[in-house]
Amino acid sequence: MSLRAQNFKRVLIANRGEIALRIIRSLRELGMESVVLYAPSDRQSLPVRLADYALALAGTSAAETYLNLEEIKKALLASGADALHPGYGFLSESSALIALSEECGVTFIGPSGDAIQKLGHKIDARALAQSLGIPTVPGHQGKITSADHGIRVAQTLGFPLIIKAAAGGGGRGMRVVRSLEAFADAYASCSREAAAYFGDSTVFCERYLHNPRHIEVQILCDRYGAGVHLGERDCSIQRRHQKLCEEAPSVYLSPAARERMGSLAVSLALAAGFVGAGTVEFICESPEQFYFMEMNPRIQVEHPISEMIAGIDIIAEQIKICAGFPLSWKQEDICLRGYALEARINAEDPRLGFMPTSGRIRRLKLPAGPFTRVDSHLYQGYEVPTQFDSLLAKICVWGQTREEARRRMLRCLGELELDGLATTASFHEGLLTHPRWQAGELSTNFIEEEAGYFQRWFTPESSPAAAAENREQLVLSGFLRQWQRQQRQLPPREVGSDLWSQQARREAQERI
Repeated sequence: MSLRAQNFKRVLIANRGEIALRIIRSLRELGMESVVLYAPSDRQSLPVRLADYALALAGTSAAETYLNLEEIKKALLASGADALHPGYGFLSESSALIALSEECGVTFIGPSGDAIQKLGHKIDARALAQSLGIPTVPGHQGKITSADHGIRVAQTLGFPLIIKAAAGGGGRGMRVVRSLEAFADAYASCSREAAAYFGDSTVFCERYLHNPRHIEVQILCDRYGAGVHLGERDCSIQRRHQKLCEEAPSVYLSPAARERMGSLAVSLALAAGFVGAGTVEFICESPEQFYFMEMNPRIQVEHPISEMIAGIDIIAEQIKICAGFPLSWKQEDICLRGYALEARINAEDPRLGFMPTSGRIRRLKLPAGPFTRVDSHLYQGYEVPTQFDSLLAKICVWGQTREEARRRMLRCLGELELDGLATTASFHEGLLTHPRWQAGELSTNFIEEEAGYFQRWFTPESSPAAAAENREQLVLSGFLRQWQRQQRQLPPREVGSDLWSQQARREAQERI
């Protein structure tokens, strides 16, 4: 890439949902045009409505649309974009997508293919961390090539252990194995899931830590060898290794550990030649003892709470960095204030083991108020598709103290009304009133350990929230009031690779 700094004119977003909308908004504030891709089931989504241009993808499944490099290449060539933003998930950590961008003469908003290989591939990232003296979780140093190979490794490591997708993230492609007899099935299912979500079936394994904390550091690095971190996020509240509620900063780390963790995170990224916005993830056995786990060389779902405590638009900075501009801050300029919480509102029923749900959003009322942010791509009348990730919205709040943020989040959850399908909103109400959560006594096994509490919380006879069951079934959306009168709007035109601009959509609506 050229080191000459120049603003992008038009950026193609190879993603969907709330992250596509989030990128659109930063691009608009930067004076750049947006092109959003969409699968047929996303045709009426808010990102498609708000983007400057929209392009249809052929196919229906994720593999046929957002994971289809040929489809993305066609759209990229037709879009006239001079940059591509991958968002998170899908192909955001794919060196093949970076190569495709370069082939099309388009800037990839993210690191180089070499850095992706060093950091996005967990096996290579572990090796790099070890070479820098960063502690890593004890485990096998290379990939597991077969079930038989894995069984031999497991006999050496001992149990419990965890199998992980080497090219993945977001909790996908992970299995905890507690016995030799269970290894073969866990290996097969983990490999299949890794191939389905990331297009790479490679897995590795390491020792599974009991009751650890999952803490990650948000970093930004430019092309000129400068890097900063924006503090850490505690992501220990998880189900099936996927995050549900995050907070920044963590109340667990000692000041010395916090400083050391942030410094190591930046040094790892710079050693790999990383450029852009990324997250270095650690797993902690104690407030002083932590291990490098992986690096996600992309934007994270939970980035808004780091934005809230740092006062920095991370995506806007990411875009400017990849356009060739130097970092806007030095580490001494970063001032972190207060506490922020994020509650993920997923299309899942917590009373049924977080079983996925779907349906049409019949009614909604969004929380608002001071220091409150809702990121969502939904709107009233939207049909939630079943073939993509269950994330519907993120409620984020800021407070001067953790307790103030907790009370603000409970107020927001109380205001939320969403009718149409079950969501995780009621789970968060239970979580934030749990004495152990209030005391900051968390671990990645919290939900399993407190299963009895949550079962009672969701039982009408004993739950103080039983009277609000109808409210607990509601779904969030980021749909603005003025869109409610646009339900008759024509869908984006699907004519070959033609772009349908926002102005054309506006004119079409006026003719209705």
